[in-house]
Amino acid sequence: MSMFCFQCQEAAGGKGCTVKGVCGKEPETATLMDLLLYVTRGMSIVNRTLREKGIAQKATSHQILDYLFCTITNANFDDDAIRKRIDQAFITKNELIALAKKRDISLPTWDEVDYQTTPDHYLEEGARVGVLAEANEDIRSLKQLAIYGVKGAAAYAEHALNLGFEDEAIYEMLENALAEVSRQDIDADQLTSLVLNIGECGVKAMALLDKANTSAYGNPEITKVNIGVGKNPGILVSGHDLKDFEELLEQTAGTGVDVYTHSEMLPANYYPAFKKYPHFVGNYGNAWWKQREEFESFNGVFLFTTNCIVPPLKSNTYADRIYTTGSAGLPGAKHIEARAAGKPKDFSALIEQAKTCAPPTEIEKGEIIGGFAHKQVLALADKVVDAVKAGAIKKFVVMAGCDGRMKTRSYYTDFAQALPQDSVILTAGCAKYRYNKLPLGDIAGIPRVLDAGQCNDSYSLVVIALALKEAFGLDDINDLPIVYNIAWYEQKAVIVLLALLSLGVKNIHLGPTLPAFLSPNVTNVLVNAFGIGGISTVEEDMKAFMA
Repeated sequence: MSMFCFQCQEAAGGKGCTVKGVCGKEPETATLMDLLLYVTRGMSIVNRTLREKGIAQKATSHQILDYLFCTITNANFDDDAIRKRIDQAFITKNELIALAKKRDISLPTWDEVDYQTTPDHYLEEGARVGVLAEANEDIRSLKQLAIYGVKGAAAYAEHALNLGFEDEAIYEMLENALAEVSRQDIDADQLTSLVLNIGECGVKAMALLDKANTSAYGNPEITKVNIGVGKNPGILVSGHDLKDFEELLEQTAGTGVDVYTHSEMLPANYYPAFKKYPHFVGNYGNAWWKQREEFESFNGVFLFTTNCIVPPLKSNTYADRIYTTGSAGLPGAKHIEARAAGKPKDFSALIEQAKTCAPPTEIEKGEIIGGFAHKQVLALADKVVDAVKAGAIKKFVVMAGCDGRMKTRSYYTDFAQALPQDSVILTAGCAKYRYNKLPLGDIAGIPRVLDAGQCNDSYSLVVIALALKEAFGLDDINDLPIVYNIAWYEQKAVIVLLALLSLGVKNIHLGPTLPAFLSPNVTNVLVNAFGIGGISTVEEDMKAFMA
């Protein structure tokens, strides 16, 4: 069967994947995800109506987070797991409808509310209600921009929830957005306002997750991270979920099994609470897309806590050592089930398998430095302000975002190397791997690459920028000596972008390509209203950014 998906930066031909996802997603998986999103919209419409009467179901909001998260790029490739979620989504929606009827609450007569089907029709129905069901190109573009932003915000909200932190206002904004994009009469102006509201939701979600992470594990601190290996068998952890990481560290203590981070989990090394574990060795490898080669040399067991999965090649030797958990899924991989009754997840199976493995093969030596989240940088604020006033630092360059496979992403390495010595890079997310191992030096003891952490820690970059605005007595955040050259890949980068726009940040440059889901007219609106732009060559962009 065919498919249509253009939610990530690697959309085929810059237009959309129609035969198979560049990410590795099969057409059936993409189609099932389209149906899951459609039924989730129905759940959201009903729960929004119940919320207006004061009886919204929090358990439904939790389900919606998971259903959105599992459709993010590289999160879940398991058709059976998606089908089970669709089954449960119908059950939940019908329970909500029954509750509304019991309370004599009128529901909107929208297709998503009344819609029913059976499992044997999931694929044909998914094809009917997918992205292209909206015929108007500009309305489709804005609706998908909204949906992708909602997915990113939901991912951050789910991580916070796993640590016991939640905010009803976030659920309200997410479910309102999913309800609004279901309207047939919504126009472009209303959708543009909705998109900015989703950006505000993103700020709330990132702030909540920052509070959750720092409350549980302390504020990130300047850390030199080992990138070599130990002598014991290891477990390599990918993804973003720090609660999973904590529970794994606890359960591996004293077992003779070491734990390493990969890709987006690198910032776990910066949190004080994790430094007490002597078997937490450091970080192995680079960004997510290099896992096919790096997993071969690691030799141990792999745990995907969230998105970052690249389906293994048929010639691989490690697929039988892959485990997933939470919203992540991969056919053939063993899945660690959710926590039961307040108990931790049970990681015993992968720990026992890890004990039988050889130690990791060393692929590099040395250290990389990170841990420059907002509290750590603000502790250096006087030093930073003095360096700016003295002319030692003339420009901050935000290079946060995602890494990916496209060869043109070498631009970001070249750009970082070409920056003047009086500039400092502010980063978060796996985009950092394009330059975080380069010898870029420091300015008066301040490293020229300040890594705040995971993609959600872009919130720290916002806090830092707002603090600098106050320190310099400026009225507008855009008057700071900061430029934005952001690499995007998936939907969490979309919510970071929308969050920045909602805060009034302008002149953001996105690369290596602009999103395929932005129609020409919507792109023009973003260019005219916010100064959104793409990238060109390092030489041309250096002239523009450093002017």
